Amino acid sequence: MASASQVSSITQLALTVSDVPGALAFYRDAIGLTQLPIPAPPTMAFLMTGDVRLMLSQPEGGLTPGGGSVIYLKVADIRGAAAAMSARGVVFGTEPHLVAKLPDREIWLADFKDPSGNLLALMSEVVVS
Repeated sequence: MASASQVSSITQLALTVSDVPGALAFYRDAIGLTQLPIPAPPTMAFLMTGDVRLMLSQPEGGLTPGGGSVIYLKVADIRGAAAAMSARGVVFGTEPHLVAKLPDREIWLADFKDPSGNLLALMSEVVVS
């Protein structure tokens, strides 16, 4: 049993972007995340993916867009998701491809960048029999 002081999950990720309205449109309209109705200044916006909130924020405190992190977005059908996102203007650096064969599943990735240069990837874990 976990104690109340243990980390139980990630609740929010902050992503530094150069243009908050443009990034909001990209994540909401091209990727398909749900914008949250959280009152925020024009320097930030909030979206939801599963149980994790994504905060888009303009640079502050030494943070810059396109840092060294990668956000992996879980999808069941990576080819279908990549095709749908491509149709909405997402440009992929790599098409869906196999990156690892594990005893019980295969890991597939397809990477792309947001308008600020932040690296993201679709990830699909395909169960093999």
